[in-house]
Amino acid sequence: MRIAISTDGDFVSAHFGRCPSFTIVDVEKGEIAKKEIIGNPGHQPDFIPEFLHQRGVECIACGGMGRRATQYFDVLGIQTIVGVSGRIDEVLERLRKGTLKGGESLCKPGFGKGYGLDKTECDHPKKKRHEEQR
Repeated sequence: MRIAISTDGDFVSAHFGRCPSFTIVDVEKGEIAKKEIIGNPGHQPDFIPEFLHQRGVECIACGGMGRRATQYFDVLGIQTIVGVSGRIDEVLERLRKGTLKGGESLCKPGFGKGYGLDKTECDHPKKKRHEEQR
């Protein structure tokens, strides 16, 4: 299975559309077979789901995403796991073990609304790095 993780440095990004990059991994027989980091091509409605779909992504894990983005991923048959936080290496270990669980999206309705490519961060509550690891 090919999985994309919204990435901000060594951590899962709180918002998939505004993350600096994506970590894309292939999980085969409980092992990480391949890992690559690609830059975010830009935040536009339905562009990133199609961008990841063209790269064979079957699942996206992130801190949060809006309802429209979730619908775009659904149309393309890409599973979404929201509410993911912590260090990328810890998330990869949970993926490898098959224990990665999602939760409530960290992005609330309207937090990204009205902003285009120039917006660099979401308006959701800030968490300190040590809090993201929980």
